[in-house]
Amino acid sequence: MYYLALLTGDEDEAVAQPGTAEFDAEVEQYAAFDARVADVIAGGAALYPSADAVTIRRAGTDTLVTDGPFAEHAEVVGGFYVIDVPDLDAATDLVRQLPAVATGSVELRPLVQWLPHDEPGPDWWMALLWEQADATLTPGTPEWDTAVAEHERFGAVLRGGGALRPPSTATTVRGADGPPLLTDGPFTETAEVVAGLYLFAAPDRRAATEIAAKIPIGAGGGTEVRQVVDLGA
Repeated sequence: MYYLALLTGDEDEAVAQPGTAEFDAEVEQYAAFDARVADVIAGGAALYPSADAVTIRRAGTDTLVTDGPFAEHAEVVGGFYVIDVPDLDAATDLVRQLPAVATGSVELRPLVQWLPHDEPGPDWWMALLWEQADATLTPGTPEWDTAVAEHERFGAVLRGGGALRPPSTATTVRGADGPPLLTDGPFTETAEVVAGLYLFAAPDRRAATEIAAKIPIGAGGGTEVRQVVDLGA
């Protein structure tokens, strides 16, 4: 079963920037994790800081584009993994080993659908899809099927992506002090939750925004566009 592990942390504190020695040290920690569990990793990427994000919302027929992440949360998404394991117990045992657990948290959510991707390149971007928590759709319902049909018409040059089960299925793992702690629910206690993601290619920020603006957005939701770090550079 595929699970999405969202790596979150507090960007108000010192955040290692790509290209710095601190960032390279973090990459080495994650590379060691990858080597230990390579057989169950089905995807993943590191993201540039959320300060460089673009958010897209719709108000009626108007499309609103603003700088910055979708919402001002205390914690923001810094990257993700997709893991293929039998059940939630196996998933939590695995993510307890992630460096993000010691400094922030990891939100685990089962995926309804997952489109695998290749190694991210320098022109890759991620569209993180946010929805109102009380407006998320249940897989298998007519409303879900209608939304899936709308997303299938989304014409971006996709590199990967997935849809998540409702936030009630989330488990968050934290461990800043002592052994990691497991709690039910997503990493944020706000009205907005992550509903899915897309990975796609675009030559620059403007082109990435134009592509992401074509993604269907639910009422009150938004699309957060973030550049993927090219770890192969």
